[in-house]
Amino acid sequence: MRSTVIGSCEIIQGDSIKLMREMQLEVDHMIFDPPYDEEAHVQYRPRRRGKGGAEDRQQLDFSSIDARTAQACCETAARLCRGWFITFCQTEMVSFWRDHIEAERLKYKTPCVWVKPDATPKFNGQGPAIGYESFVTAWAGEGYARWNAGGKRGVYTHLTNSSTRHGAHPTEKPLGLMRELVQDFTEQGQTILDPFAGSGTTGVAAMQLGRKCILIEKNPEYFDICCQRVQDAARNVDLFIPQAKPKQDDMGFPRERIERTKTSAA
Repeated sequence: MRSTVIGSCEIIQGDSIKLMREMQLEVDHMIFDPPYDEEAHVQYRPRRRGKGGAEDRQQLDFSSIDARTAQACCETAARLCRGWFITFCQTEMVSFWRDHIEAERLKYKTPCVWVKPDATPKFNGQGPAIGYESFVTAWAGEGYARWNAGGKRGVYTHLTNSSTRHGAHPTEKPLGLMRELVQDFTEQGQTILDPFAGSGTTGVAAMQLGRKCILIEKNPEYFDICCQRVQDAARNVDLFIPQAKPKQDDMGFPRERIERTKTSAA
């Protein structure tokens, strides 16, 4: 296992199920894009052109989702998460996730959709192409669910292949999409856990919007890419986040210093 801390982001290379079950640190939210089921792995695999110009689909280098993985995610949310639990999935798996969410007594909310205007057409003409992906939302905290988007509909429209796409990971989510989710569902200074970090897009979005994050990625190659992308985001964070002045007490001392002094005296 390897780990590194870059700014407000901790990145860990290792098995997410094992690490989630060992975690003791509470987090504010879980936002992640886990592997899909085996059928979707075949459907969503990127195309490549082989010999003679024939196209086939690349084999994804990570396993499909199973009940053990979903259970570990939901157990972690029930134990450590104080806010939103958001996971991407294909539409056929919404009920699968709802069952696991409700088994851990999380408050299932609603499925939402990411609309992809540049989704690949159905070239064989035998039916409509899929132009969206789903994600489900649940509340793991106490009391009523809270977010920043009022009565906004759960429909998010972003190009898959935008100018910000890194391209190293085959199922990379758009940075604009992840920024919008982080903006809608979280507050500045809060901590987001992503146990399937991939190339680190959630971490980049969190860094740019002043959130903390814990990223877990099993694949060593993707871990290295994740670290590099988060490092690049950290270098340019001032372009995105206005620097807030530290809170002070009436005498002009930083409030964090006062709180530490009180704790030490106790």
